[in-house]
Amino acid sequence: MPDTPPPALLVVNLGTPDAPTPRAVRRYLAEFLHDHRVVQLTRWLWCPLLHFVILPLRGPKAAAKYASIWLPDGSPLAVHTRRLAAAMQARLPDWRVLDAMRYGQPALAARLRALRAEGIRSVVVLPLYPQYSTTTTESVRDVVRREAAGLEVQFIEQYATDPQWVAAVVASVRQWRERHEPGEHLLFSYHGLPQRLARNGDPYPQQCEASTRAIVQALGLRDYEWTLTYQSRFGKERWLEPATDATLQALAVRGVKRVDVVCPGFAVDCLETLEEIAMQNAELFHEAGGGELRYVPCLNDDALHADALAALARRVAGAGA
Repeated sequence: MPDTPPPALLVVNLGTPDAPTPRAVRRYLAEFLHDHRVVQLTRWLWCPLLHFVILPLRGPKAAAKYASIWLPDGSPLAVHTRRLAAAMQARLPDWRVLDAMRYGQPALAARLRALRAEGIRSVVVLPLYPQYSTTTTESVRDVVRREAAGLEVQFIEQYATDPQWVAAVVASVRQWRERHEPGEHLLFSYHGLPQRLARNGDPYPQQCEASTRAIVQALGLRDYEWTLTYQSRFGKERWLEPATDATLQALAVRGVKRVDVVCPGFAVDCLETLEEIAMQNAELFHEAGGGELRYVPCLNDDALHADALAALARRVAGAGA
């Protein structure tokens, strides 16, 4: 009797360029910004604008930003996602655990096709977005729907208040603040979203709020000791507020000299945390009269993070059995 193939776990992140060069960045951004989940303009209007205006302008600028954070082994998002998948593999020895990207490499669609070709039938898909959004999580599900024929897929939609994940975030903040003198204020910064999408029913802001409440409660913070904000605005329409950069400026004007920033919406460190928060926003805070912005790193491949996500995958697989 042939051996039963093991279940597989795909740990899916957003994606990243292959290199910190304008050409690689343009190639990555073209795939990312072509997704109708990300930009919902009509294609006849958006595609010429993207290829003839946005990519030529943004490519070199974004490449310089990526170069400022690039690791010897590659993009931080790719490196940390691989390491997290490896840590989860160690906790799930009877599974196949693989990293995958929605945009760029290793491509999620190719991973699904390869698993099917190997004879694997049971797959858990874990998008590394603790809080669900149509712009991120649902885009991953779009690929799964297209490529999952012949596979039994359990899809983890969100883990915004999963107790083990919350405990991992809380432990990381506590440990960081024990190693450093705590700042006067703790800022929670999540990736932004156009307000239009939230008004149309995207539950992302409510899930960011739920994550923050759970973390704040476990840390024992009082209301005046923390703020929830949103970063990474793009385009001219109105995005979720309060904005991270405006809030940091307001804190500086108020006389706050040392602020700690944590980004619980990002599973691993990436351009938005290492360059936008730890570099751009640190400079902005200082120029506005603040003193020091200290960035609390993402969970990355921390043991508690790997424990929490491996346990989550086991529960989902058991429920679907």
